[in-house]
Amino acid sequence: MGGISLRNVEKTYAPGSRAAVKVIHGVNAEIGNGEFVVIVGPSGCGKSTLLRMVAGLEEITGGEISIGGRVVNELEPAERDIAMVFQNYALYPHMSVYDNMAYGLKIAKVPKPQIDERVQKAARILELSTLLDRKPRQLSGGQRQRVAMGRAIVRQPAVFLFDEPLSNLDAKLRAQTRLEIQKLHRELNITSLFVTHDQVEAMTLAQRMIVLNGGRMEQFGTPEEVYARPATTFVAGFIGAPPMNLLAGSSDGNHFIVDGARLPLAQPAPRTGALTLGLRPEHAEMRTSPDGGWPLVVEVVETLGAERLVYGRLGASLFTLRIDGMLPAPAHGTTIWMRPAPERLHWFDSEGRRVV
Repeated sequence: MGGISLRNVEKTYAPGSRAAVKVIHGVNAEIGNGEFVVIVGPSGCGKSTLLRMVAGLEEITGGEISIGGRVVNELEPAERDIAMVFQNYALYPHMSVYDNMAYGLKIAKVPKPQIDERVQKAARILELSTLLDRKPRQLSGGQRQRVAMGRAIVRQPAVFLFDEPLSNLDAKLRAQTRLEIQKLHRELNITSLFVTHDQVEAMTLAQRMIVLNGGRMEQFGTPEEVYARPATTFVAGFIGAPPMNLLAGSSDGNHFIVDGARLPLAQPAPRTGALTLGLRPEHAEMRTSPDGGWPLVVEVVETLGAERLVYGRLGASLFTLRIDGMLPAPAHGTTIWMRPAPERLHWFDSEGRRVV
């Protein structure tokens, strides 16, 4: 069993000194056996630090980490039954693909027939069987990353830990390797913790995702939950491309007032007073007449084939509207009218926490 339990996990550098810096603030998460969980957040938010604490490469300064029901706080990485795949492939340049994948097992004195069986099986899963005699320099970036994953697979660990493994690949290879990782997880069903700053990677790979911000867990849920009901304005603005529109203003119940614009609401706001209204670009439709809509002064239109992104202003606030690519592009400086889907409005309080 390879479930991971994080109980009030904290990390402080130079604890007890004037230079003390707390970088992980009480993270709690229960990751089930065989689950694929992605840790996502902007650069510097503590993603890799949290992963390295699970791996035993960083000491924790508070809380408890369990793997497979066993507390691992004091265990060395080699004793935790984990395998890591890093951003840097870290392959031995003088060794063949086969030897790179087999090296860890040889060091562990696994019998040769068992080594060969594991390497051949991993090579079949990752479509590396025809490349086993090649050196790393003869491989593409995507193939090198698959070798690094194969080296982890042959270990047969309880947990896979991925630290931004796709960052060195171009966009096409990243998409292809994401599919390979999904297939790999379905076949092996091993608990996996995957770190990325790319929210598209997180949304496509995760069964559940941990959204980190400044070392704090903002939300833990499925991609669908996080996208449809973001817990905070940070999550709302981070998850989604383009991100959710967030308008800081106030409500009198039936209207939302933002930067002088008085926007009618088809359904009353959850309360009056200061609020932040969130609306995703795809959850409003363009209209030809006011008819209870919101006026958007067009500044820029991006044509992306199947869709267009209309950037404009509601009052003084920036707003992005996604429309069908077959619709005519509105001209710069014109005012268009849009009607939001009332059930798609998100409301947050002055501290950025979800109200409705």
